[in-house]
Amino acid sequence: MLTFGLFAVTQAAHAEDKTIRVICNNWSGFAPVFVANDLGYFKKLGLKVSVKFDDEQADALAGIAHGDIEVDMRTVDDYQRRPRSPSTPGVMIGTIDESDGGDGVVADGSIKTVSDLKGKTVAMETDIPAYLLLQLELSKAGLSYKDMKVKQTAGSDALSVFSDTSVAAIGTFQPFMNKAVTLDAKRGAHILVSSASYPGTIVDAIIVNQSKLKADPVAYKNFLIGVYKAIAYYKTQPANFIHLAAPHFNLSDKDFQASIDGSLKYTSLDMAKQYFGATQKPGSIYHTFDTLMQLNLANGASDHTLSAASSFDNSALQSITANDLK
Repeated sequence: MLTFGLFAVTQAAHAEDKTIRVICNNWSGFAPVFVANDLGYFKKLGLKVSVKFDDEQADALAGIAHGDIEVDMRTVDDYQRRPRSPSTPGVMIGTIDESDGGDGVVADGSIKTVSDLKGKTVAMETDIPAYLLLQLELSKAGLSYKDMKVKQTAGSDALSVFSDTSVAAIGTFQPFMNKAVTLDAKRGAHILVSSASYPGTIVDAIIVNQSKLKADPVAYKNFLIGVYKAIAYYKTQPANFIHLAAPHFNLSDKDFQASIDGSLKYTSLDMAKQYFGATQKPGSIYHTFDTLMQLNLANGASDHTLSAASSFDNSALQSITANDLK
């Protein structure tokens, strides 16, 4: 871990004119970065922050490894997926949001419990959170994906696929989950499982190259400060936060609010610290990491067993105080 007390320069001066290039997918959970930029939080901390939307894991890994980007943001389970190996650069230094009902599985009325899916066709992508959530539920019932037929379907295409009555359930995310329930009401469509039942499981993390973190820890501490200041702003000024965030996602204020209500919650500084814990006493996210690692290995999404201890660095996070957010 890194020691921040060794640096005599002030945070703002040390990070002056530092560029932080961010890559992430088009998910409302990442809005605090845009809002922090719009409110000038990063600028006051000496950072120039830009964001690029890109869904490809391979692009993010290459960008972090080659120094083309400084920050990647994605879920903990996605972090583990191939082609990541133990030698791939990148450690998680904080969290920004977690899915809270935003991911899950919608089934027709004939499916009362996950046990009823045995022998049925389920349509979903195998690299979205819904896949892991259903896997968790299946394991409770003594079942696995081998007990059903999985039809590869993009989460955003789930609505059209669900119109096929031979498909008993779909794995997707909001707003498609709620739309499926509404549009297929005649079939008795309902949410079978969602991330709301697994708090702290589908969490988006902030990922950086550990060599860059070691070379300039204050810059990354300041990036986290900007993010958590924006999340604190959301808590006190939600309407203003939404108004600032919506255009970055090409949404109206109403549509952006709908994309986060009942779908996600932003992780405050205190919540992030609880997840990460202290060096001597790791937090719950370490256990979550190990659970997801086993699931990803079992379903073939990961090729290597990664170590939680080597995948997190809480030094920047734990060095932030409440005064830093004022």
